[in-house]
Amino acid sequence: MKTIDPFDSNIHLLQKVLDLRSANQTVIASNIANAETPGYSRKVFEFEETLQTAINRPAGTMHTTHSKHFPINSTDLGSINGKVIEIKDETGIGDKNGVNVDMEMVALSENELLYETVAQLLKKKLGMLKYAIQEGK
Repeated sequence: MKTIDPFDSNIHLLQKVLDLRSANQTVIASNIANAETPGYSRKVFEFEETLQTAINRPAGTMHTTHSKHFPINSTDLGSINGKVIEIKDETGIGDKNGVNVDMEMVALSENELLYETVAQLLKKKLGMLKYAIQEGK
């Protein structure tokens, strides 16, 4: 018998995006903290493309039904973890630290804005669920 999940797929998506944005925040903060470290390579957390693929996946696509099956297309939300990519400094100038603090601060602000937006959307969805549970009171 299938259990009833009070949370729709949008709530699960918003939760996953918050997790990914939090991980992105950690990577950006690490870059800023190591801006003066000689030889430090800038890191970028990539997840948007994989997340977009998972969101746009048409209904009825194939998926594995057993843990020993070969993965067909791992684009379900649970499998999206993102990846940290290290970007080496190719300029050859200075101490070979590839961090531009101004660019990192812009990335930090953008990530924070997107995180707050998703948090507000999740708050609204949960508020609607609470309203339904309280029978509109």
